[in-house]
Amino acid sequence: MTTRLSNTSDLWWKNAVIYCVDVETYFDGNGDGIGDLPGLTQRIDYLAELGITCLWLMPFYPSPDRDDGYDVTDLFGVDPRLGTHGDLVELIRTANDRGIRVIADLVVNHTSDQHPWFKAARRSKDNPYRDFYVWRSDPPPDTSDKVVFPDKEDSIWELDEKTGEWYLHHFYRCQPDLNFGNPAVRDQIAKSIGFWLQVGMAGFRVDAVPFLVDDIDTEAPDVPGDPHEYLKELRAFLGRRRGDGILLGEVNLPHKDQRQYFGGTAGDELHMMFDFISMQAMYLSLARQDARPLAKALKARPSIHPDCQWATFVRNHDELTLDKLSDSERQEVFAAFGPEPEMQIYGRGLKRRLPPMLDADPRRVRMVYSLLFSLPGTPTLYYGEEIGMGEDLASEGRMAVRTPMQWERVANGGFSTAPARKLVQPVVPGGFGPDHVNVADQKRDPDSLWNFMRALIQTYRECPELGWGDFTVLQQPLRQVLVHRCSWEGSSVVAVHNFAAEPVTVAFALDPRDTEGEGPIWLEDLVARGSEEPQPDGTVEVALEGYDHRWYRVRRDDLPRP
Repeated sequence: MTTRLSNTSDLWWKNAVIYCVDVETYFDGNGDGIGDLPGLTQRIDYLAELGITCLWLMPFYPSPDRDDGYDVTDLFGVDPRLGTHGDLVELIRTANDRGIRVIADLVVNHTSDQHPWFKAARRSKDNPYRDFYVWRSDPPPDTSDKVVFPDKEDSIWELDEKTGEWYLHHFYRCQPDLNFGNPAVRDQIAKSIGFWLQVGMAGFRVDAVPFLVDDIDTEAPDVPGDPHEYLKELRAFLGRRRGDGILLGEVNLPHKDQRQYFGGTAGDELHMMFDFISMQAMYLSLARQDARPLAKALKARPSIHPDCQWATFVRNHDELTLDKLSDSERQEVFAAFGPEPEMQIYGRGLKRRLPPMLDADPRRVRMVYSLLFSLPGTPTLYYGEEIGMGEDLASEGRMAVRTPMQWERVANGGFSTAPARKLVQPVVPGGFGPDHVNVADQKRDPDSLWNFMRALIQTYRECPELGWGDFTVLQQPLRQVLVHRCSWEGSSVVAVHNFAAEPVTVAFALDPRDTEGEGPIWLEDLVARGSEEPQPDGTVEVALEGYDHRWYRVRRDDLPRP
């Protein structure tokens, strides 16, 4: 028992509930139209009531804000529009007091072109900061197939007129890539990590990891032989500074490649990684009303080190990318959930939130979030998901889903007291606007999505099997149903989800080990608080309505209780 308690406390993130917030669109504490750190601090009790255990902050660093804060001008600073270092410390202290850890976006693949390092690098070819970035003197070849934002850029190289050389930028031209072949760059990044850990951060969501460690354009003699050595160095440094700190990586690659970013069998690189493959397969399953694509993706997950973890999500703060689906599969999802051109982005994804895609069908929306929290891994929510916020298709690109949080049925949704024209982003209009979707109304309604999500989070937190256990897809004959099981230290949770609108009855078999031993066995319904009894051969039959879901714990008097 001592070992179990030690492991679960050290690896707190294995069964955390992560909540992503864009500070500037969450809550405006001073009425200037921009969300800020003091405003977010006022909402910490709201997050604690919901059941959040880890708060992920999107970039709050000084920035010209040409890429929503991902164009950073100071790795050690706080954007004055959002507050001060003191405000950030107060936020972290308040969150920690409520049992919520705080992690920050680590944006180190590139800087803003307004960063002092890059301004110095442009002054001359022999400036000491020149090698902080990647340059070439000869005209670059066609690299249009390598750009991240094909609607904005047609090359990953940009000519600097003053010095006559081209600098590398995989993202926007205003975001020159840093040169990780330069030890001075690696040292500055380590110092920034150490600084934010000292301020109180519990770790980092690492932006654009593949570009950081495996960029063929940054080859240099000073780089260790294996580019993954740099990730190992970062993790070791983080561990020395904060033993329970985490690196949560954005790695949108096939499963076989993701395993390498965990550190393979050693598990000594990223602690956690978003499972983009299963997320995209989930949308294909939703479009087809067929659970098999998701089941296939989950079963294809590679084995990872016990000290590593998958992070699961329905959508994140960027576009809903579908780039790992085939062209025909992607078109299926587009046809089902984003048939209009203004709903699509970059030819590979959707600029939509879940409820509008599902026509606000509460059964289907709740089934998807039940699925999210029951899948093996750590669930990650994007702010507003708990109330079913929609998107603003009139906003450009990714900003369609980065709209102000909707707190009340009042002007600006209660986000800010400033005139609407001064808001950092427009509030979502129409049927998904704050007149119809807001926190205050839903907290008062026992049948609301918010109360469903709060109860779901509580149930998840009572099921350590989901974060810690071994995962199995259980065999059953219905393509529209997913039945899966997570088992840990002798205890098991079985989840059943119907992806289709038609009612079904599904039969599946328990693990033979469950039927061994003394006393009757039954399945305790963790959602409806009822129970199911298996047949003598261990087969269980469950009747499901359209888009229905169940969570069961396998119970017997002599089975361990979590």
